Amino acid sequence: MKPRVSVQDSAIRNGNFSLRIDPVRSEDAGLYEAQVAYNTEVQSCRVELGIITVTLSPPSPVVENEPLLLSCNSSHRASLVETRWFHNGRLVPTSGTFCSLHGVLSILRPAMSDAGSWCCQLRYSDNEIISATYNLQILGFDGPTNPVVYAAAGSAAD
Repeated sequence: MKPRVSVQDSAIRNGNFSLRIDPVRSEDAGLYEAQVAYNTEVQSCRVELGIITVTLSPPSPVVENEPLLLSCNSSHRASLVETRWFHNGRLVPTSGTFCSLHGVLSILRPAMSDAGSWCCQLRYSDNEIISATYNLQILGFDGPTNPVVYAAAGSAAD
């Protein structure tokens, strides 16, 4: 996993044997075990790393009015019970423009107002709740609603 993993040598002296993985990849999911030997004593711990991913189809950049899919997947083993989507912190009603099914959100005609932070929240049969965020960028025209702009002769117009 080199060079994506590191252990802070200075923290080891204080008893912190943390492993840092940056960036985390889907294939990093699984069980990790640490063993530390000091004199005659051996300490060990196990940590399971779960992965959640949010993917965009088609990939960026998204063009205004072209349909898109946001997919949310997790390595959690229990069965998925519910998926909820949030846009800029607000729960998204999945009807009309937005359609959600099995962790996939479909936006039929994305507008400039749909850009921003999208968070998927997955709830599983064991009551585990996992969430992840995706920053959606949309290419389009974000100008005045009236296509006529007036400018004084001799001045600048944007």
